[in-house]
Amino acid sequence: MTLHKASVLGLILAGGLGRRMGGSSKAMLDLDGVRLIDRVIGAAQAQCQAVAINLHDTTPEAQAPFAAFGLPLLADTLPHHAGPLAGVLAGLDYAAEKGFGALLSLPCDCPFLPDDLAARLTDAARKSATGLACAASGGRAHHVVAVWPTRLRGELRRALVDEDLRKVGQFQQRIGCAQVEWIFRARDPFFNVNTPEDLLLAQKWLRPEP
Repeated sequence: MTLHKASVLGLILAGGLGRRMGGSSKAMLDLDGVRLIDRVIGAAQAQCQAVAINLHDTTPEAQAPFAAFGLPLLADTLPHHAGPLAGVLAGLDYAAEKGFGALLSLPCDCPFLPDDLAARLTDAARKSATGLACAASGGRAHHVVAVWPTRLRGELRRALVDEDLRKVGQFQQRIGCAQVEWIFRARDPFFNVNTPEDLLLAQKWLRPEP
């Protein structure tokens, strides 16, 4: 079955510092022979009309591993590693420039994203008063997995620059954000790989022992 692609820009946030991975790039970690970011790119390209990658570090050395993907690499426009909200802001500016009304933000370390993610979030965002919607599972919101309307970029820039606001959930709560719940039995579709132990667990889910 061919899925209808949502009219959004898929933005993969790959600017994290990977502190709990010893400073390694989580995006490039191997999971059962496939890098984490390849899994996320695949999910995004199947569901979104266009895909871009956000990086905080824009030096040639940092960008080189990502250049091979052939996707736009968007740099944070704010200094001092302002976190995922700065990446979302860069994505919103780019999405508006390209004529998109919204973007779907995705962390680079979620290997099990559901194939109905963009469709359900864009539908919820369209029905909400603010045009903002995030995913939830197991009673927990996943604030970074969200659809953002480009019209919010001015307000987001003010919150980042004037208030030094850094928490994604705090900004979403202020604006008003719809939540879409995914029910799961075995593995959480929004499980993210933060530690070496998480990577081992994800591997076990992909290749369970007999």
